Amino acid sequence: MNGKNILIVGASSGIGHALAQQLQAAGATLFTAGRQQPEGIESTHMTWDVSQTAATDALTSLPDTLHGLVYCPGTINLKPFQRLEPADYRSDLEINVLGAIAAIHTSLTALKSAKGASVVLFSTVAAKLGMGLHSSVSVAKSAVEGLTKSLAAEFAPLKIRVNAVAPSLTDTPLAQNLLSTDERRDAANKRHPLSRVGTPDDIASMAAYLLDDKAGWITGQVIGVDGGMGSLK
Repeated sequence: MNGKNILIVGASSGIGHALAQQLQAAGATLFTAGRQQPEGIESTHMTWDVSQTAATDALTSLPDTLHGLVYCPGTINLKPFQRLEPADYRSDLEINVLGAIAAIHTSLTALKSAKGASVVLFSTVAAKLGMGLHSSVSVAKSAVEGLTKSLAAEFAPLKIRVNAVAPSLTDTPLAQNLLSTDERRDAANKRHPLSRVGTPDDIASMAAYLLDDKAGWITGQVIGVDGGMGSLK
């Protein structure tokens, strides 16, 4: 990754921050976008609240050549269907899907310039498995998977790879309520064949691999990093 320009949207916490740390250690030149500068990360930072500001107004310090783009913002909005309003679905779509579209659209010229770039998006195991209380997030992340495959096909002639990582429950600030007690954490661990929830580094490591030239023949894939939940009983 030495000398490569990588944009991470949502690098201030969780998976995005773990990824920024890994890429920084690998020598990448980082550009970050989000509501706050990531702590301990040397980057050209652009303040961007995905739900409030247009990407074209926020992503104003991109380099002419961008070798990678990772879009990390996500939501965990778990409610029974009858308690979800259309506004909840719109919000999840805006953060998970429309924000990713805006980031890619604004960065596309710089990605083309690399003549071999990688885009990494994030789905969820709940887009593959039917999981109660997950209808809003699964709708949004299923759209991310469709976007991943469509753009992978469209961008292949441009030498831009597009893939998605689909985690299960990961120990990030976004999941604090789901892991707030020893009992909840123990129950979450037991739901996974590998008997633990994910860590930010588990997921970030796959994203870092997909950005690397070692993954140069991988595109259009949704890769489960989920402790076996998506495939094993």
